[in-house]
Amino acid sequence: MRQGMFMNFNLTVHSKLAATPTPISIAASPDFLLPAITTKIRSARRAALHALLAICIALAGCSTKFETPTLNSVQSPGSFNSESYNQKAAYNLFLTEAKQGFASAQYNLGVIYAKGLGVSRDYEEAANWYRRSAEQGNAEAQNSLGSLYYNGQGVSLDYVEAIKWYGLSAEQGVADAQYNMGVMYAKGQGIPQDYKEALKWYGLSADQRDDRAQYNLGSMYYTGQGVSQDYKEAAKWYKLAAEQGLARAQYNLGSMYYNGQGVRRDYKTAAYWYHLSAEQGVADAQYNLGVMYAKGLGVLQDYKEAVKWYRLASKQGFAEAQYNLGLMYEKGQGVSQEYKTAAYWYRLSAEQGVAQAQYSLGLRYANGQGVVQDLREAANWYRLSAEQGVAQAQYNLGLMYEKGLGLSQDYKEAVIWYGRASEQGFAPAKCNLAGIYILGFGVTQDMSMAKRLAKEGYDGGAKYCYEIWKKYN
Repeated sequence: MRQGMFMNFNLTVHSKLAATPTPISIAASPDFLLPAITTKIRSARRAALHALLAICIALAGCSTKFETPTLNSVQSPGSFNSESYNQKAAYNLFLTEAKQGFASAQYNLGVIYAKGLGVSRDYEEAANWYRRSAEQGNAEAQNSLGSLYYNGQGVSLDYVEAIKWYGLSAEQGVADAQYNMGVMYAKGQGIPQDYKEALKWYGLSADQRDDRAQYNLGSMYYTGQGVSQDYKEAAKWYKLAAEQGLARAQYNLGSMYYNGQGVRRDYKTAAYWYHLSAEQGVADAQYNLGVMYAKGLGVLQDYKEAVKWYRLASKQGFAEAQYNLGLMYEKGQGVSQEYKTAAYWYRLSAEQGVAQAQYSLGLRYANGQGVVQDLREAANWYRLSAEQGVAQAQYNLGLMYEKGLGLSQDYKEAVIWYGRASEQGFAPAKCNLAGIYILGFGVTQDMSMAKRLAKEGYDGGAKYCYEIWKKYN
């Protein structure tokens, strides 16, 4: 009877952990801050444009706001590098003007050294010229000097000094500096952390259409930092940043439409914003877009498209996408069924701790699908998954202990794992646990407990429990 009671339950019966990919990370909490302070890129870009005015001067002559004279265009014979010449001409022009004390020329010379335009990049020289300009009140130079102190380029890293120069620049209305002030108040760098002050500076910068400030302002409203939580206001600022092409804002706005936070739930609009973000390489958006194609949410169901986006996210190491891609290969959805490839993606995901992937990889080893059958390896992966609470893994680990498959037979351990799966309402585990209580293996024989578990298992859909319940009731 013992063999018959469990003959239909082997290690293949519960492979269907998630028949369709599940949106594990849909609308994860929006990032609060974009990585560190990015002003050194933004300000350098803006400053580079100023420096390019000098190239314009060297090429054709033009007026500038930097009080610099114009030059006639220069003819370059043969293979002469006109770009190199123009950069050198710009350098010579600004150097002359800078030595005469023109603040704008000193600032531009700092840009040339910071960017290495026609000269070797030299942050110390950049800091020198930025400082001369900043001390004369040039707002862009003040911001750029602050960034050098923030990053420790050409000067010792000094947040207090950085915020000093950012503050002077921000008070003159430079959006980059206002954004940076917001970051430093939000992170408490060089000044006590103060979310309300951060909100103030982000707001000033955001009003000047700085997309990063708009994004961070949206995040503060989303999380309720420095202000009452307001999803509608968060969505407003995310949208402004998203419309300027900021990829993370596009992702977060998509998530808000997916969840109906601050906006009416709209899967089609969510997919639209995810798509824009995904095309810019945001792995979360690529994954979520894959989910939406797999489930036909806001888009026509298309497994091939789902595979495409899962693959892009997976190549970036996105663990849940790797699991779902493995699942698509296992099921043959959007791709040819390939257990070997499925096992490959399951492993990458499992090694990052995704419980469902650990269970699925254990199943592949248990059945020798895509890998050489190895029951001990199967048990190892089941255990990792079971410890994270996956009921199917707990059940299979219990079964392996009960049968001595890949592990030393141990009824007490079997009871433990069947018990954990049973607590989650997993009906087959209740049936097997009922059988153990009938026979008293690893536990004190308890017919009352066995009958109760058998009935619960039967009611939960494990039909073979009925035989136990009927025989001993």
